Amino acid sequence: MKIKLSVSDDCYEEVESFFLNHGIETDEDSEFILIQKDKYPGHLSVKIPDTGEKLHISVDDIILIESYGHTVEVCTENMIYHTADRLYQLIKILDPNQFIRVSNSVIISKSKVREISPTFSMKFILKMQNGIRVDVTRSYYNSFKEYFHI
Repeated sequence: MKIKLSVSDDCYEEVESFFLNHGIETDEDSEFILIQKDKYPGHLSVKIPDTGEKLHISVDDIILIESYGHTVEVCTENMIYHTADRLYQLIKILDPNQFIRVSNSVIISKSKVREISPTFSMKFILKMQNGIRVDVTRSYYNSFKEYFHI
């Protein structure tokens, strides 16, 4: 049996060691996930698209997470990674004070928004720290306004 861990950095090694001592491997691609209640992970497990190399990146480096069909991309300032997690899974484990979903296919980091431009028909266009433009769709318009106190 394999399990994916979504726990805070300060207890990750202890929890991983516990499972390994009980014959349970940890694997980022596992269908079973252990999530620490009321704690948000300091890192996210990703893969480098070209090589498939697995690594952990700090959630503080994430600018946005975008889904294209079955592909989920995690964008940082200098790199785009892939993750096996789905957006609905990620929004549940990421700190809601730091991340917000702005459409069915995008989650953004609040601290990485550089510009908010209102448009017609209850939408916003965001310019992110890395220059990418993101639409806040009408379905997420009110929660976005509340989140940013607009």
